[in-house]
Amino acid sequence: MNTRSLLDQLLHAGKDLLQNQGGGNAAPPTRSNAGSPLGGLLGSVGGGALGGGAMSLLMGSKKARKVGGKVVVYGGLAALGVVAYKAYSNWQSQTQAAAMPGPPQTVDRVPAAQVEQHSQAILRAVIGAAKADGHIDQRERLLIDGEVERITDDSELKRWFDQELAKPLDPADVARSAATPEIAAEMYLASLVMVDDQNFMERAYLDEFARQLKLDPALKSELETQAANNLG
Repeated sequence: MNTRSLLDQLLHAGKDLLQNQGGGNAAPPTRSNAGSPLGGLLGSVGGGALGGGAMSLLMGSKKARKVGGKVVVYGGLAALGVVAYKAYSNWQSQTQAAAMPGPPQTVDRVPAAQVEQHSQAILRAVIGAAKADGHIDQRERLLIDGEVERITDDSELKRWFDQELAKPLDPADVARSAATPEIAAEMYLASLVMVDDQNFMERAYLDEFARQLKLDPALKSELETQAANNLG
């Protein structure tokens, strides 16, 4: 399966919509972000609306209309990896017990052979977070399936996506895809992008998901800070 391709297209969903609307709220690169790695990957992110297509369907119409809410990761999977790397590195530098032999192996830094493992875990987290408020009904599932059908011709990936969408939500089951601490960080970060943290059900899901991922509280806090600063 080529999960990365589908995930990148989902994460980019809002960019095309904003461009089709004449630029929308997308912000041009600024002097303050032009020289930074995050600025290069995320410079086009404005405070604007969430994208259409499968991503909007996954997020639900109410959240998709929230102009001031979290935005899609316009830089795609690589940008998500950059933000996870920054959060993980900050946490490591503050916690001697977290020291590892070498820098964090986030999705933007692993060999190509490992990218699929990271991508599939992150997409599972995205689907799980989308189900956290219980809004995906049978009709929406069919619409989402139709969008995925349009985006990819990978029949194995489409079957896998449909099976994940149909599963009852179980944060422990989703968390089992976190084969490394870095993947756990990426999965939580992707979930933060997807949810409305003012919604009680979604906040409760996030907290339980972090517990199942066995995230250190300090790392969880750092991921939330980086998401607020760079993805929302």
